[in-house]
Amino acid sequence: MHLAHSPCPNDTFIYHAWTSGLIDGAPATRLTFADIDVTNTACARGEFDVAKVSYAALPYLDDRWRLLPAGGALGRGCGPLVLTRGPLGPAGLAGRRVAVPSDRSTAFMLFNLWLRDLGGVLGDVTWEVVPFEQIMPAVREGRYDAGLVIHEARFTYREHGLERLVDLGEWWESSTGCPIPLGAIVAKSHLDTEAVTAAIRASLDYAWAHPEASRAYVAEHAQEMSADVCRSHIDLYVNEFSRDLGDEGRSAVERLLGGAAELGLVPKLALAIP
Repeated sequence: MHLAHSPCPNDTFIYHAWTSGLIDGAPATRLTFADIDVTNTACARGEFDVAKVSYAALPYLDDRWRLLPAGGALGRGCGPLVLTRGPLGPAGLAGRRVAVPSDRSTAFMLFNLWLRDLGGVLGDVTWEVVPFEQIMPAVREGRYDAGLVIHEARFTYREHGLERLVDLGEWWESSTGCPIPLGAIVAKSHLDTEAVTAAIRASLDYAWAHPEASRAYVAEHAQEMSADVCRSHIDLYVNEFSRDLGDEGRSAVERLLGGAAELGLVPKLALAIP
């Protein structure tokens, strides 16, 4: 089974036990590390068997795929940020160039919803997809006026001399009361998805019960993160929604993707939400 997820601490923490053969009876895996800007489009082409994608990419997937209720990233206080080099109010973003990590990410979807919420006055904002790890340096060096960042950047952006224009997670939560759907796990529909879900949950349970087992593995694949940042990353992005989406998680996904579809930002979701 070909599994793809990012090298970020939350994913390596969750999947370490499964991919390391520590879960009895779990399907054998071949792992590829790939960020969501890769998996979002690769899965739309039918690549991989199980993969971490952005929730914003789900409307572009067909019935070859199923959304799984475990292993993803959804929560509170973990939203993407828009960063600038200096003070810049929302209106000051008009006519600016923004670096974004993917145009099929929840971050980009929230960014567009936020712009719409401002009344469309920032319709002339331009954007360009830039590898995630290059966004903060590019903004700091003035190659872009602002950057849309995710993951551990919320812990480290001040080290780059950058300022927060808006926390899109705070905006979403205050506007809707819902947690933020970030990363989803999808599997090919011909697979035994119940067995895959069980393997993910067993791997997560093992990680929670034996956090020291994956510590070196997580650090090995983290992108220039300190141990404290890795721990903060895991604590923020691995939570009860990682084990089961639940009713609250389902409602959040329906609210996000349904609202975006109504505005014409994405196609209507065809996949069932488990």
